Amino acid sequence: MFKKILVANRGEIAVRILRACRELGVETVAVYSDADRNALHVRYADEAYNIGPAPARESYLRIDRIIEIALRAKADAIHPGYGFLAENPQFARAVTAADIAFIGPPASAIQAMGNKVAARKLAMRVGAPVIPGVYDTLDDFAIVQAADEIGYPVMIKAAAGGGGKGMRRVDSSDAMLSSLARAHSEAAAAFGDDSVYIEKALTGVRHIEFQILADNKGNVIHLGERECSLQRRHQKLVEEAPSVVVDEKMRAAMGSAAVNIARAANYVNAGTLEFLVDKDSNFYFLEMNTRLQVEHPVTELVTGVDIVKEQIRIASGRPLSLRQENIIMRGWAIECRVTAEDPFNGFLPSTGKITNLQEPTGPGVRLETGLYEGMEVSLFYDPLIAKLCVWGETRAAAIVRMRRALSEFQIMGVSTSIPFHQKIMESTNFIGGHFDTRFVEEKFEMKHGGSEDKERVAALVGALLTHERRQTALTIPPTNTVSGSSWRKHGWKT
Repeated sequence: MFKKILVANRGEIAVRILRACRELGVETVAVYSDADRNALHVRYADEAYNIGPAPARESYLRIDRIIEIALRAKADAIHPGYGFLAENPQFARAVTAADIAFIGPPASAIQAMGNKVAARKLAMRVGAPVIPGVYDTLDDFAIVQAADEIGYPVMIKAAAGGGGKGMRRVDSSDAMLSSLARAHSEAAAAFGDDSVYIEKALTGVRHIEFQILADNKGNVIHLGERECSLQRRHQKLVEEAPSVVVDEKMRAAMGSAAVNIARAANYVNAGTLEFLVDKDSNFYFLEMNTRLQVEHPVTELVTGVDIVKEQIRIASGRPLSLRQENIIMRGWAIECRVTAEDPFNGFLPSTGKITNLQEPTGPGVRLETGLYEGMEVSLFYDPLIAKLCVWGETRAAAIVRMRRALSEFQIMGVSTSIPFHQKIMESTNFIGGHFDTRFVEEKFEMKHGGSEDKERVAALVGALLTHERRQTALTIPPTNTVSGSSWRKHGWKT
C-alpha cells in the first residue's frame, strides 16, 4: 500500500478521498489555490501546499506544479478526483513519468475512451448497441448531408469531451450550419479540439450508467446501475441507485456490455459506462467517463463497496477484493447535488460567505461537503458545494428520508439549490418514476410555494407513508430481485 498520497483536487471530493486515505492509514498531501487557503480539505490533510493563484488554469490545472509538489512532499501516488486534470492523458503520463503512481486508468485508456467517436467505434466492435449516427471526421458540408440522411432531430456533440460542452440539438436543416459553428467554437474552447460528430436525437430517454472496477490482473466487474436522468442543460442534478426501469434481465445485459467495453479498452481502475434507454427498454452506449464520478456514493450505499479505497488498492497493484457474484444491490439510494445557485432565478451562480450552516444527520444520511461556517464561496470554481445522499430499504423510504434531510440542511449566506431538490422530492412524476432527461427543462416548474403547495405536499406525505407500509406494492425489495414488470403490475407506469 502507498505511504503518502497527494490529492490533486479541492472541495468535497478532495475531502472524500482524504478520508479514505486516513482509514487506510495512508498519509495525505493537499494542494490549494490562493482562494482555497482556508478550505476544509487543506485543514484535513497531513500536509498542504499552495499551488498558485485562484484561476484554475494557474493552479489546479498546472501539471508541472502538481508534479513538483508531489516530488517535494515525497508522495508515491496522486489521486486526481474528478474534473480538472482527472481525464487528461497528458497528466497521467506526466505522473507516471515522474515515477509516481496515478490512481486512475492508464493514459492510453483515458485517450482511447476520451474521444467519443473512438469510444463508440470500440463499443460497436464488441457488439454493444450505439445510437444511429455518423462517427467519422467529416467537414461541415458532409455533416449536413449525413444529418439529412439520418433524419432530424439530430444531436451535434464534441468528439473530445462531454458535460454538455459543444452539444447542440438541431431540429431542422435550416439551423444546422449555425449550430455547427457554435458547437465547433464551444468544443475548441472547452477541449482544445473543435471536432464534432452527429447522431440521431432520441426523445423520452433515460440516462443510465454502470460503475465498473478493473484491476491489473484482468478482472473486471460492474457494481450495477445509477439513474441519472434528472438533468438541466446536460448537467446531472439528482441520481439514484438502482433505477426503476432496469430489471434483472436488462441489468445483466447492460452490465455485460459495460464490462466488455472496458475490457476492450484495456481499462484499469474505476470508470463509468453511460447509456441511454428508450421507452421500449432498448439501451445504447453513450460514452465512458474515465474517472471517479460525482455520484459514486449512491453505488457505495447500495453495494457496500468503497470505490475510492478500491481505486487505491488497484493502483498499488492489488487485485480486486470482490468478484461479480459478491455484488448485491440492497435497498435504494438517492443523491442531490447541492450547488451555490439560485433555482428561482434561472440557476444563476451565487457567491458570498457562509454565515450559518446546519448539516443533516441521522440514520441513512451521508453528506459529502467542503463547507464550513465562514467559508467564502467564489465564482472561480464549479458551483457544487455539497452532495446530500440517503439510503432507504425501498425507494419510497429513501424519498421520505431525503425530504427529511433536505428540511434539516440549512445554508445561509448564499442561495442554494436545496429548494429545487425539495420540489423534486414532492413531485408526483418523480415519486411515480415518470421522468426522462428532458423532464426538468420541459415539465418541471420552479416557483415559490403557496397554500396550494402546502396542501399538495401534505397529501403527498400521507400517500408516501401509506405506501411505505405496503412495501411490496411500492418498489423492489431490498435484494432487488423483483423485475421492472412488477413495478408496472402494481399500478406504476415507467
